[in-house]
Amino acid sequence: MADGPAIVVLSSLFPSQVQPGAGLFIRERMFRVGRQLPLAVVAPVPWFPLQGVLRRLRPGFRPGAPRREQQAGHEVWFPRFLSVPGVLKRFDGLMMALGAWPRLRALRRAGRLDLIDAHFAYPDGYAATLLGRWLGVPVTITLRGTEARLAKDPLLAPLVRRALQGATQVLAVSESLRQVAIGLGLPSDRVRVVGNGVDLARFHPMPRDEARRLLDLPADAPVLISVGGLVERKGFHRVIELLPALRARWPGLRYLVVGGPSPEGDMGPDLRRQVAHLGLQDAVRFVGPVAPDQLRPLLSAADLFVLATRNEGWANVFLEAMACGLPVVTTDVGGNAEVVCRPELGTVVPFGDAERLLAAIDAALAEPRDAATLRRYAEDNTWDRRVDDLLTLFRGLRPRGRAGAADRWHPTETSR
Repeated sequence: MADGPAIVVLSSLFPSQVQPGAGLFIRERMFRVGRQLPLAVVAPVPWFPLQGVLRRLRPGFRPGAPRREQQAGHEVWFPRFLSVPGVLKRFDGLMMALGAWPRLRALRRAGRLDLIDAHFAYPDGYAATLLGRWLGVPVTITLRGTEARLAKDPLLAPLVRRALQGATQVLAVSESLRQVAIGLGLPSDRVRVVGNGVDLARFHPMPRDEARRLLDLPADAPVLISVGGLVERKGFHRVIELLPALRARWPGLRYLVVGGPSPEGDMGPDLRRQVAHLGLQDAVRFVGPVAPDQLRPLLSAADLFVLATRNEGWANVFLEAMACGLPVVTTDVGGNAEVVCRPELGTVVPFGDAERLLAAIDAALAEPRDAATLRRYAEDNTWDRRVDDLLTLFRGLRPRGRAGAADRWHPTETSR
């Protein structure tokens, strides 16, 4: 393994045996970095004493995680931190830092922590800046999409600003998020864009007829697909409401809903009721959650990828769809227009404009797709290109000295 800083990834959104689909984009990126630099992961898990009672009322709520896992040769710890659902969010950053502190202190003393790499500005990034100060190590924070909303929250925006100001380097997965950071007062030279990427070995086209036979789909039916957590933000319901009008224009049209519950919630039962109410049981297939290695046939079987999302940072799934030869129709939020940036790649419509969304889907189905152009675009946005940028950045950051660094913390630090 090449010389360089020992990195600890800090993120409350990270895959585990309990939630295998959580934060895959973080693992994809950082485990590639881990092929070149020493890497461990600390993924704090929110907890409070009565959450088992709430889980009876809301199945799937905070399912927890094992204490420790080994993933692809990297150690991943899941320490708990106190977090009361729905209230006192301004304390989550501090509580996360305190929950992660014993593990990071042990890693620092063992010579396995030179840099904290956090994902999402709050609470994760805020916690990372506290830990970085206590342990005497630099901190990077990657903005991934929630920051645009938090920047408008009068209670949490000051904490987001403090996290960004306390980081050694801020990264953003899209230019739109970079502008959010600048709008919060961060100097432009302190934040840079490093987007997500695509794994071309995993995502490449297979013959459509073969994919449809595998999935028992009609050979001549138009097929739409959406992939993501079954939550309001992703907008599956916004596509389903258009299906009656689309089927009048495209008889036999099918819609593949790929995904399951996520840490944001589970809208699955509501979506099934919506489908039944509209009489679309023969048109909509709920595929369920699918591992990345199993997505290729689903994407290859479809004609168009649609995501009527309310908020995104940089959606990896757009590149994955394009790598399989699919154009994209999506909404003009977050970094979507930065990914779907040319007409031959797809169409971006205003969020909330159902008529424009309907027209874009209809037009995309009518227009022959250029799978080769879509594939070439994906080839220009591989993970390898992103990771090279990250390795250069990480190797340029140095801790502020190792001797005694793990003993610098004082309780008064948390109030500064």
